[in-house]
Amino acid sequence: MGEKIRLGVSACLLGKNVRFDGGHKLDRFLTDTLGKYVDYVPVCPEVECGMPVPRESMHLEGNPESPRLVTTRTKVDMTGQMAGWAARRVAEMGKEELLGFIFKSDSPSSGMERVKVYNDNQMAHRRGVGIFARAFMRHFPLLPVEEEGRLHDPGLRENFIERVFTLARWRLMLGRKESRGNLAEFHTKHKFLILSHSRAHYRQMGRLVARAKEIPLKELFEEYQKLLMECLKLRATPNKNADVLMHMAGYFKDQISQEEKRELLEIIGRC
Repeated sequence: MGEKIRLGVSACLLGKNVRFDGGHKLDRFLTDTLGKYVDYVPVCPEVECGMPVPRESMHLEGNPESPRLVTTRTKVDMTGQMAGWAARRVAEMGKEELLGFIFKSDSPSSGMERVKVYNDNQMAHRRGVGIFARAFMRHFPLLPVEEEGRLHDPGLRENFIERVFTLARWRLMLGRKESRGNLAEFHTKHKFLILSHSRAHYRQMGRLVARAKEIPLKELFEEYQKLLMECLKLRATPNKNADVLMHMAGYFKDQISQEEKRELLEIIGRC
């Protein structure tokens, strides 16, 4: 597709010494494997909002829906400093043309999910979201996001990469021209990919494309993109893939014999 895909990433995952203890959390999959295909935009919320390296460790406290960021030993509340910077930073990142973000798991600033939040009795519950991660996901609700730990799960990794590269093709199509014809072409090319994730979304998107002339262009493209990213977030399964293969087999009914057809359907049925 020409230029490399741009992904945001927690800076410590690229080996940058920005953590509270002066260290890093280098992830070789991100740098050595995925890094061949993407350009990273590194972000360290703590350093960028003005905190030093090294620094006192922090954690989340209070209500998991709106927690406070507090230093663990001196109990200094850093919420305002972090939240104010995060609001400005995510607004600026709209210019970066990112196609996704990879967060640092368990981080009180960058954890995407299941971050520890401490109650008044200092009991921890994994129900929180990092302050920067929450701001980013609210500002860019359709962008693919993941945590580095989850990317070591083959299924989750495949789903994230699939979403990122499909969004890249969508953006490439938009860069050529926003036309109903280009949308129909995109939908046709991605028909089986969409179907492998959600038959319900496939039908809904098909109806949207069929009614394209009745819908204002801007509204049409916004609704299609929303459905596309919602659909791809649902994981493909062996049964869904078998359903797609059965659908594809129908295109060969006049080219293969009845015996070959039975063999093909039997093989697909083993999925």
